[in-house]
Amino acid sequence: MTGGRVASPGAPARATLDKAADENFPVAPFFLPRAWRADLMAVYGYARLVDDIGDGDLAPGGADARALGVHPDEADDRLAMLDAFEADLKRVFGPGEPRHPLLRRLQPTVRRHRLTPEPFTGLIEANRQDQLVRRYATYDDLLAYCELSANPVGRLVLAITGTTSPERVRRSDAVCSGLQIVEHLQDVAEDLSRDRIYLPAEDLKRFAVSEADLAAPSAGAPVRALVAFEAERARGLLNEGTSLVGSVQGRLRLLLAGFVAGGRAALRAVEAAEFDVLQGPPKPTKPRLLREVGATLRGEG
Repeated sequence: MTGGRVASPGAPARATLDKAADENFPVAPFFLPRAWRADLMAVYGYARLVDDIGDGDLAPGGADARALGVHPDEADDRLAMLDAFEADLKRVFGPGEPRHPLLRRLQPTVRRHRLTPEPFTGLIEANRQDQLVRRYATYDDLLAYCELSANPVGRLVLAITGTTSPERVRRSDAVCSGLQIVEHLQDVAEDLSRDRIYLPAEDLKRFAVSEADLAAPSAGAPVRALVAFEAERARGLLNEGTSLVGSVQGRLRLLLAGFVAGGRAALRAVEAAEFDVLQGPPKPTKPRLLREVGATLRGEG
């Protein structure tokens, strides 16, 4: 456990943390204890930064590359950046001080809760996979990707709040995989612009959807049917994990309800758009999110 003061993050790090407001679910809401909020934001900053590296969405100017000691000529090499980021992550768990401000912010959280490296390295590996794998043949392949890209975050939330158990991890994994699939449905057009398709190829074939159909300005009937099918799968995962909410008490229960409700509200937005996700990501309204939080707390599906 460390009592040292964490340096305030610089402008690029603040820009990364500010993206929490754009998520489907509340990352570290005001009603949580201050220590939890700080630790959850430290984990969010890590997860968001590694995703930004993998997506090429870093703040302009190269500050992140400089912080990681990456030569300017390699700043656009995402695999090189991920390697440097993983090397800096090792400093979080070992002697010495990490170079990047968001990893310096993370280090007290890791020490306070005795977190292990595996969830953090899983997120890096997911982003390495994004550079090498552009299509997923089966739904099982997609779930294996979610095991790296999403499930570690839920496990970290349980660890930070001291509520880890095998059953809660299983339920958390279902929720996190569901949230990841919901995000993929919202971002079909954006992902395709990056030459990535997270809709399983077996399902594209089943619904007679081509990649050209996904590049259209709006979705035709086959695309809408495909999105509706995947949305129902995501809903099933969220429902499978909902009992996680009832297994805890107090403010943590409200936080976890917010995670589940965020996914459900996003699915409602996709449904309200008649499953046409190609015109832009359907986003839930705040009133819808609050209604879904209430329904989740009441145990309603």
